[in-house]
Amino acid sequence: MFKDCTIKNSGGEKIFRLEIADTFLKRFLGLMGRKKIPAGQGLLILPCNSIHMLFMRFSIDAVYVDENFIVKKIVRNLPAWYGMSICAGAHAVIELAAGEAERLNFQIGSKIIF
Repeated sequence: MFKDCTIKNSGGEKIFRLEIADTFLKRFLGLMGRKKIPAGQGLLILPCNSIHMLFMRFSIDAVYVDENFIVKKIVRNLPAWYGMSICAGAHAVIELAAGEAERLNFQIGSKIIF
């Protein structure tokens, strides 16, 4: 299932699409096995406050949000097969292709609206 979203911050608004991973299997699989994720799309994993990069084929940007979908932390260009990332207190994480967080102007404090 995809949802259209808007990110609001001091730089204005940008629209993007999120695939929702809200079951155990969808959260477990995440982006593993995929060759890429298209520009303007991402995967919202919830609930989630940490991710790993095992079995990934490409680098990603990870955007952690709280329960109100306010951006708490942005990890840019997290390489495939390299460790993990965590954000204490995060409610969910948005996984985007590397470079998309900057292109979409994600900032700490940005609000995601569904």
